[in-house]
Amino acid sequence: MKKLLALGLAATLSVAGLATLSACGMDKEDLKIGFIFLHDESSTYDKNFIDAAKAAVEEMGLTEDQVIMKTNIPEDDTCYDTAADLADSGCDIVFADSFGHEAYMMKAAEEFPDVEFCHATGTQAHTAGLDNYHNAFATIYEGRYLAGMVAGYELKEMIDNGDITADQAKMGYVGAFPYAEVVSGFTSFYLGAKSIVEEVTMTVRYTNSWYEPTAEKTTAETLIGEGCVLISQHADSLGAPSACEEAGVPNVSYNGSTYTTGPNTYLIHSRINWQPYFEYIIQSVIDGEKIATDWTGTLETGSVEVSGYNDELVSADTMAAVSLALQELKDGTRHVFDTANFTVGGETLSSYLADVDDDGTFTKETEVIENGIFYESKHRSAPYFDLIIDGITSITSNG
Repeated sequence: MKKLLALGLAATLSVAGLATLSACGMDKEDLKIGFIFLHDESSTYDKNFIDAAKAAVEEMGLTEDQVIMKTNIPEDDTCYDTAADLADSGCDIVFADSFGHEAYMMKAAEEFPDVEFCHATGTQAHTAGLDNYHNAFATIYEGRYLAGMVAGYELKEMIDNGDITADQAKMGYVGAFPYAEVVSGFTSFYLGAKSIVEEVTMTVRYTNSWYEPTAEKTTAETLIGEGCVLISQHADSLGAPSACEEAGVPNVSYNGSTYTTGPNTYLIHSRINWQPYFEYIIQSVIDGEKIATDWTGTLETGSVEVSGYNDELVSADTMAAVSLALQELKDGTRHVFDTANFTVGGETLSSYLADVDDDGTFTKETEVIENGIFYESKHRSAPYFDLIIDGITSITSNG
């Protein structure tokens, strides 16, 4: 575990500075941590966090009375009230899991300077100037890319078997919102598939909600009706996987296996494993060490996973190819956003300014392409890849 925590810390040092924390530390038995979740375990997104929190608490040897979990906390002042209540209840660390929680967590951090407030998917910690407010994310675009490779091999098999022609290799993607986090994810997924089937295209439709089972299912059905022969998603219910199972269309899921929902269509899933981060922040407070202002988990820290192969549908050769690509991502011989592998408006990019320093003005101020590579997660943990590349059609209106 100590090695894992050290790796997790090292992964963040190139991304952002470290916040100041009391050097005195505390006894493990005295620590208390509170978790704020947007939904509950019915959401694949929140279940992923909840499972990781439980695993970290068990691994760290914390007792039940040292942990408070709050579910179904919306992205409004309820989040602030909950965070403040957790601080008043003696929590030394308060964690929240949804992008829209950020403003309310920052407000609580200002009010309770002796409590560490940690927030997943946020963008403002590295510029906020709050010593006790921290963001965290992971290089999940690498996991999405590897899952996309599995999708690409599935498409290749369809083509080789004569089930579709190469120009019918069209994927569909159910997105929650047209945010950079979603765009980065579906682009990396597409590029993974494109590395296997050059002709692949993809249509993205949005539900404008993180969790809406009916909308996610109907959106997947719409994409299937438009000729998409494989579906993936960045949305938090079982709506899309269930639509795929009913239609007999292969599905690549996110945040966990959906095999039980789609045993005949589920292929693989990618997810961020939050357990390393939870163990890291808990150990940091116990040791009186600094918590990274902006922490980025990686394949090396165990924070990015591609797992749960459906071995009835995915061949051993495909698994081996994905394993090799994973190693190449780790050693830097393969890059997801290599600009040689995609174009925008028919052009290869040599320069791009991204909105990294989120100040509410949506100003693109940071050069993110170096030596032909778009470096996602280098300048901030949360994604900032917001380009719609050629081969992807992004439909923001369902009208």
